[in-house]
Amino acid sequence: MYLLAALAAGVSVWLLWRYRQERQYRRQPYVAASETGWAAQQPAPDSPLRHRMALVGDLGAVATDGSDPVLSLLQSWLRAAGEASSVVVLGDNVYPTGIPAPTHPGRAAAEQRLDVQLDAFRTYAGRVIFLSGNHDWNKGRPDGYQYLLRQEAYVLDHLPGALYLPAKGCPGPVTLQLAEGLLLVVLNTQWWVQNGPRPLGPEFGCTATSAKEPFQQLQEILELNRHQQVVVAGHHPLYSNAMHGGKFTTKQHLFPLTAAHKKAYLPLPLLGSLFPVYRQLVGAEEDMAHPPYRKMRRRLLRVLHQFPGVIYAAGHDHNLQYFHYRQGHYLVSGSGSKTAFVQHGGKATFVHEHKGFFGLEFYQNGDVWLRTFEAGATAEAGPGAEVFRKQLVGSPGGRAATPTAAAPASSAAE
Repeated sequence: MYLLAALAAGVSVWLLWRYRQERQYRRQPYVAASETGWAAQQPAPDSPLRHRMALVGDLGAVATDGSDPVLSLLQSWLRAAGEASSVVVLGDNVYPTGIPAPTHPGRAAAEQRLDVQLDAFRTYAGRVIFLSGNHDWNKGRPDGYQYLLRQEAYVLDHLPGALYLPAKGCPGPVTLQLAEGLLLVVLNTQWWVQNGPRPLGPEFGCTATSAKEPFQQLQEILELNRHQQVVVAGHHPLYSNAMHGGKFTTKQHLFPLTAAHKKAYLPLPLLGSLFPVYRQLVGAEEDMAHPPYRKMRRRLLRVLHQFPGVIYAAGHDHNLQYFHYRQGHYLVSGSGSKTAFVQHGGKATFVHEHKGFFGLEFYQNGDVWLRTFEAGATAEAGPGAEVFRKQLVGSPGGRAATPTAAAPASSAAE
């Protein structure tokens, strides 16, 4: 008993020390030591832009009264971006459970949350591409496929110029040529972790007939398009320093009851760590550690690691994260309407617990820049200061990158 009490006391002291350290860096941007000179780097002033892309995830809890700071920031970006641009909405478009049936008591609120997003794109001249996330599939429940179909139909009915990819809940991949030498590839990552019915095969309009085939198709697409710059988009991240990647705050270990009530500060050292440790090792269905997610991630990375320079963009975790790993670029842009803890360091080059989104800028000389767009405290406050940018691809000697003849790729309609 004395030994257990001493162990509990020691763990409590250590957790309190960690908690104090986290309090000092939480909500502060983290930039790896290798990128401390980022602010002095700028795109070449004499190279025109070829295409701009906004990557916005987890907009599902935006304010519907016109006061939302991220929507205000996004609309400013849309006005500046013009026709040669695109917006990829990375899923979790309606919290908490997507679009329920018309008779459901939550239907009106769900429509309102989606309407305010669609209204933001009403006069936009570029391309709008919606993906789905776990919340859009009724949080992965067995009836989630019907929720997905309702949301897709609603988006296409109310914003006819938009795309909802992959269509009809298919796993993908599907491709969309955004500009000369720039290809978007979309995967429905929720398909691999979804419970209940999932579309598969030509009877549903899907090109894949097995759970493995989409990865083979992705491999073929990337092989055929090595001459292009490629962005692969899916809802689920492949690297993350946040909750779905198994990273939890000290508070969640020491005061686990605050998950149920924010003022329930009853310290439960050791016992309180059971739930975070379970999610790190086994995982809830939306976590990287969960077996179906882990298998999907492993297969996807096995393909992407073969293609240096490919950019993979996701949402899901409610923060901004950038990883440059094994010559690939991995983004988490899931703070469209919520924020959550993200741990500094590790494999990450940049992380920030802040509302906003990432942008990609593609230049005529072949350069590709990552930009960080963060919202102020209110819609009226405007954007915050840029806290990170990075050149992801640089043209050798400043020469223009001239794509070769386009190789065939699958179309955006499965």
